[in-house]
Amino acid sequence: MSAEIVSNPTSLTGDLDHKLDRSVVEQIVRQLVSNNGTMDPIAAQQSTQLSTADGLTPYHNGQPDLIVNVSARHIHLSDRDVEILFGPGHTLTPMKWLYQDGYYAAEETLMVVGPRKRMLPNVRVLGPTRSASQVELAYTDAVQLGLDIPVRHSGDIAGTPGCVLVGPAGVVHLDEGVIRAARHVHMNTADLSYYGVEDGEMMDLRIESPACSMILEDLKVRADDAVKLEVHIDTDEGNACNLAAASGFELMKKQPCACQNH
Repeated sequence: MSAEIVSNPTSLTGDLDHKLDRSVVEQIVRQLVSNNGTMDPIAAQQSTQLSTADGLTPYHNGQPDLIVNVSARHIHLSDRDVEILFGPGHTLTPMKWLYQDGYYAAEETLMVVGPRKRMLPNVRVLGPTRSASQVELAYTDAVQLGLDIPVRHSGDIAGTPGCVLVGPAGVVHLDEGVIRAARHVHMNTADLSYYGVEDGEMMDLRIESPACSMILEDLKVRADDAVKLEVHIDTDEGNACNLAAASGFELMKKQPCACQNH
């Protein structure tokens, strides 16, 4: 198994030349991130061949490459809010392509303002745009803002706290949409078969790390034919298990409680 450790997915590791064909850029980025930038051309070609044969997720010796990423605080925007915050006709500009095809950290950032004028400056926007704007924070981010946010899966924002987004061209007041994103695992059809799970089921993740090994429970399976196997946890969770020093991961199907047999 391999892991891509991204303590801050919004950090820029290198400017992409946007004059390159997008498919070429995506291929280069995928090859780099799949092995922390150390993949040689031959290995990259083999990985591509394997992923084509077994779905989008690369498989080696019959096992899928398990990618575990920390998803730092970020913002998803609707097309309407993009134009309010950055100006009429503005569209998001990809800065760095993420592990999942078609998703990117944008060049655009915003200030997030909470109660009593507490704020987080320069919070990265991720693309592409969505039907509704949403802010995803870690618990410590929310404390800094003075917000009490619930743990929710992305898109489930009904009844959640709101905030104010401040951009270079305008301000958006969100009545709701600030959450702590629940940990989850993306899978495609081949991955579902390998682990023997279905979309919406819960799994556990064991992280082996020096003096910080732990099991994170209740990762929701989010299945789609167009995704690769990838676990998302937040910054607090990544720090708690010292993810940067992790030496191994095991994704496990939840087993019935032994007490149910008595």
